[in-house]
Amino acid sequence: MPPLSLYRPLLTVLSVMILALLANTASARVAELQIKSRTPFAGGKVFGTAGAYEVITGKLSYAVDPRKAANQQIVDLPLAARNRDGAVSFLGDFVLLKPVLASRGNRRLLLEVTNRGNLILLPYFNLAPFNNNPGTAADAGDGFLLNQGYSLLWTAWNWDVRAGGGRLQIELPIALQDGQPIKGRVVAEMVTGHPTNSLPLAWGQSRGYPASLADLATARLTVRARQDGERRLIPRGDWQLVDLDHGNQGAERRVVLAKGFKPGQLYEFSYIATGARVVGLGLAALRDAASYFRYDTSSANPSSGSIDRVLAFGHSQSARVLQHMMWQGFHMDEAGRGVFDAIFMNAPGGGKGSFNHRFAQTTRHPSQHEDHQYPADFFPFATVPQRDPATGRSGDLLARVRAGGSFPKLFYTQTSTDYWARSASLLHTDVMGERDLPLDPQARLYVFTGAQHFIWVPSRRGRFTLCHNPSDYRFALRALLPRLDAWTSSGQPPPPSMRPTIAGGSLGNLAAYRGRFPELPGANGRLRIPRQHLQPPRLDLGTRFARTGIIDIQPPKFGPPYNTLLPLPDRDGIDQGGIRLPQITAPLGTYLGWNHRRDGALQAIGRWSGSYIPFAGNPEAVQHGDSRQSLDRRYGDLPGYLDAVDRAARDLAADGFLLPQDIPSIRAIAKGRYLAQARRDMDDPGCGYLRP
Repeated sequence: MPPLSLYRPLLTVLSVMILALLANTASARVAELQIKSRTPFAGGKVFGTAGAYEVITGKLSYAVDPRKAANQQIVDLPLAARNRDGAVSFLGDFVLLKPVLASRGNRRLLLEVTNRGNLILLPYFNLAPFNNNPGTAADAGDGFLLNQGYSLLWTAWNWDVRAGGGRLQIELPIALQDGQPIKGRVVAEMVTGHPTNSLPLAWGQSRGYPASLADLATARLTVRARQDGERRLIPRGDWQLVDLDHGNQGAERRVVLAKGFKPGQLYEFSYIATGARVVGLGLAALRDAASYFRYDTSSANPSSGSIDRVLAFGHSQSARVLQHMMWQGFHMDEAGRGVFDAIFMNAPGGGKGSFNHRFAQTTRHPSQHEDHQYPADFFPFATVPQRDPATGRSGDLLARVRAGGSFPKLFYTQTSTDYWARSASLLHTDVMGERDLPLDPQARLYVFTGAQHFIWVPSRRGRFTLCHNPSDYRFALRALLPRLDAWTSSGQPPPPSMRPTIAGGSLGNLAAYRGRFPELPGANGRLRIPRQHLQPPRLDLGTRFARTGIIDIQPPKFGPPYNTLLPLPDRDGIDQGGIRLPQITAPLGTYLGWNHRRDGALQAIGRWSGSYIPFAGNPEAVQHGDSRQSLDRRYGDLPGYLDAVDRAARDLAADGFLLPQDIPSIRAIAKGRYLAQARRDMDDPGCGYLRP
């Protein structure tokens, strides 16, 4: 028999192969991919060198192992039912848009975290209409992402998304104690913009937790005018809880008030709920879906062997999800591999979210007027270590990322509205609002000056939605994505961060903003400047919350607020600092990140909408009390205005914030806005809040 030493090389190779196979099997937390449909996209249209694309829809079957270190932070996971392998199983929708010939793609998977079940990646980057079921040439827009060969992935993650409208669904398991669903007190804050006699327990096309009918006698309905106002109890005989049947969209739980709900008031329904979902599994689903499509080499994976890097994108709530995932270590899969090479977070504000605690309500987040009692804007906030003098706590948003061995490149983009209504300054200032903080070298922050939270995106009918502030920063997003990709793949550094700062005099408190704001005309005399913006309170949720994710004080006690700051205005009232896109460098009016509510809320501003106050066309048309120059004085005529737009666009393209090929489109949009304003053919401002 040959000596054992002759077999050692072969044994070593076999051992490596077996270990690799076991590692792949052990980490395949997507247990099964179920394809529902596989169809040509856009009628087989060819996109660049990637060729034709296909749309694959179906469900991912997840199996998350509670014993794995990567899952220890999932609240209540040990209380979920397990399959025969000891894992927790559940199903979620997915949509994959990929080149038919995977080898022709750019080997990049772009994962979008859906926003309340909705897909916005194509509208934001491809200049396409909103559609949760992309399939036509119109849904491709100008094909920006597809021409570059990206594979696009959307997966469901939040259980409370109501069915309908093409929204992606996931059914997460509930936590059990002694074989029974867990009960607990839940608070549902409700606000209406118009008189009504019934309100749902959750907003944003979300489902509320079912009430325990046996404990309904302990439920309370209160009302107050503002977050720090006194709660007034509404008599039990004046309200009832009902389930309204919406057909294929399921039942919706609503509180019915005999005397009707008043607009702008904060109604709070406190009740014992049953059936606590293991909400943190939604974060694991995003992690494991990205890991599966990237690493799984089986023939069942439509992307097998074709993906080298994964980039994640999220807007608003979805950006906060990605922020939260890094904070809790969901950037690494069960096998200890990094699943994201880069993360693009658009308009996250300063928040994380109610994404991983018992009875979490994922759609909730504090704005200036609403939802302050939900844990979304909480310490730590910055990408570097920081300390909160009010509590003595120290923290680091990226502590787990630093310790995890995989550090994705990070892009943050914010708007002016995110400073007013979403605590954006906390990402780059201390919590007392006294000094600037640096960003981690692996991160960049770009602030779109004067922009509102949502972008003007045309519907299928060609009309624009959210018609207040006509800012459109999609062209900047399109320029930044390739820079993020290049930073990840080749180490080519992106442009430096562009943000307002305390040291630079472009970031300050509300008093400084009001003191610097110019005289502008409003609906009744001088424009009213807000007297409030979001300063989220430090929440006391009870002693168990930080350790176990269980809230014991419901509603929580409010501690001192974090001190958030605002970009300060120039002589036209437009914010300073950050990136000034052509519409801001060559403005047709004052672009504001805030807008007054019209629903009766006292001195309150809206959640996501900015506002716009056009300049007068000529000196004779300037209203009394308007300190701004007319369009004629600024540009002379349309050609003069377009020259200013062109110069601004070229400068931004040179700095990496616009693509040269997009300049003609930017110019055409600017021309249309100029002519519409000259004709006074402005879009209807009736988007829920009044133009000042």
